[in-house]
Amino acid sequence: MIFDDKVALTLAEKLLQIKAIKLQAHKPFKWASGWNSPIYCDNRVTLSYPDLRTYIKKHLAQLISDRFPDVQLIMGVATAGIAQGALVAEYLGLPFAYVRPEPKKHGMGKQIEGRVEIGQRVVLIEDLVSTGKSCIKTFSALEEAELELLGTAAIFSYGFEQARENFKNAGSIYYSLSDYNALLKIALQNGDIKEADLALLNEWRNAPEVWGR
Repeated sequence: MIFDDKVALTLAEKLLQIKAIKLQAHKPFKWASGWNSPIYCDNRVTLSYPDLRTYIKKHLAQLISDRFPDVQLIMGVATAGIAQGALVAEYLGLPFAYVRPEPKKHGMGKQIEGRVEIGQRVVLIEDLVSTGKSCIKTFSALEEAELELLGTAAIFSYGFEQARENFKNAGSIYYSLSDYNALLKIALQNGDIKEADLALLNEWRNAPEVWGR
């Protein structure tokens, strides 16, 4: 779910400007899952732009303060959520830790890095929510550590119905600063895509597993 419509549009425009997001309706990207996709998103690029990095940090912090006011601990989802989460934790004056989708296969075999305490109320930070599976894989580690997950805050989401269902089935919720709908609106407005491309681009979001085959 989107936190603020104005922020969603502003951020989508900024992500397009720095090419953190690329749209190619007719030359799709190939995901590791084998899905074809008209969009490539790498929000780690935002860390190289101080003004944008600050914009994201402040609005993630605002989202968390508004939707999860009882938060006691910020946790980044490895790896892309680590830097973003640390920035937000610093801004909010809260402790920070991070969690891997699975335990390390060497050393202490930890899945959670950082000091956590039983009963702490946690918000996870993700850079991107697609199906939500990578984030949801961390929930069992939080439960094992006896942490209380309030929800997830992300920079961007594709808005898949599958993601909403996955989080719902896991008994959780997520919010994002911007999403695919906002992106298409801004991209059309700025001439990055054509009106004729909209139907094709919307088809992808509705059935990504078969799109472009």
